[in-house]
This record gives sequence, C-alpha cells and structure tokens, in this order.
Amino acid sequence: MGKTVAEVTENINQLEAPLNPEVKKSRNGAWFGVVILLIVIGLAGAGYLLLQQLRDKQQDLGGVLSKDSQQMIELTKQISGYQSQLVAIQNQLSSLNSEVGSKESNFEAKLNELGALHTERLDNTSGRINESILRIQRQLGKTRGDWLVADAEYLLSVANRRLHLMGDVDTTIEALKAADQRLRESGDTAAFKVRGQITKEISAVKKVKLADVVGIYSTLEMLEEDVAKLKVFLPYAGKGLSSGDSASKAEPLAENDINAKLDNALIAIEGIVTIRRLDSPVTSVITPEQKAFIAEQLSTKLVMVKLALVQQDDELYQASIKDVLQWLQNNFTKNETYKQFVLELERLKSIQIRSNFPDISQSLKMLRNIAKLRLETDKALQEPDAQAE
Repeated sequence: MGKTVAEVTENINQLEAPLNPEVKKSRNGAWFGVVILLIVIGLAGAGYLLLQQLRDKQQDLGGVLSKDSQQMIELTKQISGYQSQLVAIQNQLSSLNSEVGSKESNFEAKLNELGALHTERLDNTSGRINESILRIQRQLGKTRGDWLVADAEYLLSVANRRLHLMGDVDTTIEALKAADQRLRESGDTAAFKVRGQITKEISAVKKVKLADVVGIYSTLEMLEEDVAKLKVFLPYAGKGLSSGDSASKAEPLAENDINAKLDNALIAIEGIVTIRRLDSPVTSVITPEQKAFIAEQLSTKLVMVKLALVQQDDELYQASIKDVLQWLQNNFTKNETYKQFVLELERLKSIQIRSNFPDISQSLKMLRNIAKLRLETDKALQEPDAQAE
C-alpha cells in the first residue's frame, strides 16, 4: 500500500507492453476497474473509521458536557451562596456606615463643645492676663507717694482685722499710727482728711478698757486649788467630825458644881455627835468615789471657764461661770469657804472680757476713695485762685 495507484498502473503497463494491443486494452480496463473498486473500498473503510471516531468523540463530548453541566450547577449554587453572602455583607456594611456616621456626628458635636469650652477658657485667661498686665503697668507707673498711700491702706486694713477679729488694741493703735505716718510722708494734700479721721479712731481705740486676762486666769487657778477645801453637803462613808473639837478642850469647872459637870458632859457629847442644819434635804448617802467625782466635776467646769477666757469668748465665759455657781449650790455646804468661793466667782462674772470695739473702718473707706478726695481738694484749691483773679 506504500505505492500509489498511478505507480501500480505504470508497472502493469510496463509488464503488458509486449502483449497485444487489444489484449492490452482489455486488461487495462479490468485493472482500472479493480483499482476503482479498491479505491471505493478504501474510501468506504476510511469513512467507516472516520464515522466511528466521530461517534467516540461525540460520546466523549457528551460525558464532558454532562460533567460540565453538573459543574455548572454546582458553580451556580456556589455563586448563589456567594451572592447571599454578598447581600449580608452589604447589609452589615450599610449598618456599619450608619453607626460610623452617628459616631462621627457625636464626635463632631463633642469636638465643637470642647472647642467652644477651650475658646472660652482662652478668652478668660487672656482677659485675666491683660488685666494683670494693666495692673502691673499701673503699679510701675506709680510714684513714691502712690506707694506710700497704698502702704497706708494696707496698714488700715490690718488695724481693722486685729481689732475686730483678735481684740489686739495695742497692735491696732500701732498700725493706725504707722498709716498716719505713711500718709504724712506721701505729701498728698487729699490725705489730710484721712489723717484727721485716723486721729479720731486712735483716740477712740485708746478709750477701750480691756480685761486683765492674766489676772483673771490666776484667780481661776487659785479657785481650782480651793476646790479641795469645799465640803459636800451629802453624807458619805468615812466623813470626819466637824470642827467642834476645840470646845472639848475647854477647862473643866469645879467638880462640886453640878452645872459645870452638866456642861462638861454636853461638851463631850458634842465632840461625838454633830448636829448640822442643811438647806437641802438629804435623800441618800453617797460613796467616797461619788464625792470625789463631784469635786472633779467642779474642777472641770473651772477649766471650761479658763478656756473661754483664753479664747475671749464672752458668751461662753459667762455661761461657764453660771454653770459653776449652779454646781456649787447643788452639791456643796454653804460654809465660809463656800461663800468666799462664790463671791470670787460673782466678781469674775461681772467682768466683760471682750469690750465693744469702736468702728475704725471710716478712714479705710476714705482712703480707698482717694481719687474723689483729690478731685475735691483740687476744686477747693482752684476756688480761691478764681476769686483772687
């Protein structure tokens, strides 16, 4: 089959060339028919083979298409799942966008509030700084006379505080004198009226009578020591005999005198039994501890009086002395020691430890309005000049 039909035909012709031409023609026709038949058979076989190949390829293509269709269905399902996920993601993104938008609006509002607050603080700070700068400029522009007037104003304020808050009369007088000295050195003619008012206030403060705090305190210390000498009027265990023993030491009378014997007997009885009249009824017999407690309470009340004296609290001072007197009256015997104790307390009660201090604020008010005084002084000085002209 390696040779073509033309070559086969040529070979046959070469073999049959010596034959008869007629036979040669008939043989040529037969071979030609055979060749044609062979060609037809070959073509038929080739067509059959080609048809079989096409059927195989079609079957293969059908399987591939079925697999592809299944894959397409799966891909379609996956794509639908992806689409649903994309829809969910889009919904989440939209909700996140709305949340972010609301938070951004809140942040913007807060930032605006903070900005307004900081702006306000900056304005206030700048205003205070400007005021401080102006104040410093005014201070730097002051003369020596202005500084002396300012110093006098400070001294007058100190005098007012020392007098009314602490009752320090001596320091008040010294502060008023120092303020007057500053005004004199300033040479300001408008300060003459203020100096006159300061002189009046110094005179008023000198008239204030202060209580002798040291003397009163010493008296209270002495009374606190005398508490042990007072006697509780209620009876208690271990109470000693009263002072009647001196009568038992009287010289005996003659034994023959019956009246003298009776007197001696009465004197002896008085040394054993003491008859005393009490102003308050005796309701019970107290223990020595209760008696000591009563004395300690009296000492404590005297300490309260001393505390009020040191603090110069006149109201507490008077109330504490009244409490001491009431305790004495309710618990102690009214003997001579008691009476002296009460008299001393009454004297202390009559003392007013904090005096009514005079008002010395007028000079300070006048000095704070020094500008008005200067205008009035200038006007008063201009009037004589106008009259002279």
